[in-house]
Amino acid sequence: MSAEDEFRPAEQLAQQLKDRIRSEGPLPVSVFMAEALLDPMAGFYATKDPLSAGGDFITAPEISQMFGELVGLWAAEVWGQMGAPDPVRLIEVGPGTGRMMSDVLRAARAAPGFLDAASLHLVEASAALKMVQGRTLASAPLQARWESGLEKIAAGPSIILGNEFLDCLPIRQAVRHNGVWRERVVGLSPQDTGRFIFGLGPHLSEVDINEIAPTLRDAEDGTLVELRLSDATVIDQIAQRFKTHPGYALFIDYGSDAPEAGDTLQALKAHQKVEPLDAPGTADLTAWVDFDRIARLARNAGLDVYGISHQGDFLKGLGVEARAAALARTQDEAGQAKIARQLHRLTAPEEMGTLFKVIALCSPGLPPAPGLDAF
Repeated sequence: MSAEDEFRPAEQLAQQLKDRIRSEGPLPVSVFMAEALLDPMAGFYATKDPLSAGGDFITAPEISQMFGELVGLWAAEVWGQMGAPDPVRLIEVGPGTGRMMSDVLRAARAAPGFLDAASLHLVEASAALKMVQGRTLASAPLQARWESGLEKIAAGPSIILGNEFLDCLPIRQAVRHNGVWRERVVGLSPQDTGRFIFGLGPHLSEVDINEIAPTLRDAEDGTLVELRLSDATVIDQIAQRFKTHPGYALFIDYGSDAPEAGDTLQALKAHQKVEPLDAPGTADLTAWVDFDRIARLARNAGLDVYGISHQGDFLKGLGVEARAAALARTQDEAGQAKIARQLHRLTAPEEMGTLFKVIALCSPGLPPAPGLDAF
């Protein structure tokens, strides 16, 4: 396929968005983000596999097998803490290339009976990534079943895993202007109607204002905040599932552990940051996860919460350094150096170790989530 052919779907998506803006008016950031990522014909996740060293960005499971292996041991451990239910739903939301789940399943063999009891469910919106996941997991010990949402998976004891899932959920943004909060929207430049620009839309409703952290509601003019309303939907689905059957959920993502103002919307293309509004559909759009809000939503929904921990501390607590040493013993000097680089990338504060956070949610009354303190 030529570069020209590859670009045509993105051009079509941009034109669709421009036509919609001319017809309906400027769009909330959440709508622009959702269309750019998930349009079935030209959205970022609909058209290609962006998750690899040669793609647009690389995730922890692609960096090293150690990441998924430790998550797999974590899953096996909480299965035992739940009373080793049979059957148990092993669920991954946003499974990427399937690499993490492949490593999870390999490590989980160490827990007798776990894989015999488990059924595998992948929640994925991208047809392109489903194909990649299918190839990755073709020889896995469990047969994957794909679903469009958590609510589609039958009730039962569950273990839910999500790595870099929450950051892809569409966000809204609001700006404090003349003492009131207004929606940040995407429109077209009056001087150049072919260019998307940010602008101010309608005033926020009282309901929406209540979604802003109390410490930020009276911020000075010019302050920008992000409203991650999709998080509440995810937490509600988990809470409903865990009310009737025992379960644990583990989320690892980049973000903040305290309410903060500021614009965190970013676009990545070929491992480089680009302007978020340029060429929708050709770059990944993400925003920082507000882990403090995730924790508050979960507790309000009746769930027990563990974390919020730094990824580096979490992995070290699970034994990543010992695992790295064991792998290094089977390698030559070059292989040992590679494993050392992988360990550094996953755990060092200046790499992923501090920026990425970990939180676990579970049914009330279950034992503490391994590797994490009570919130």
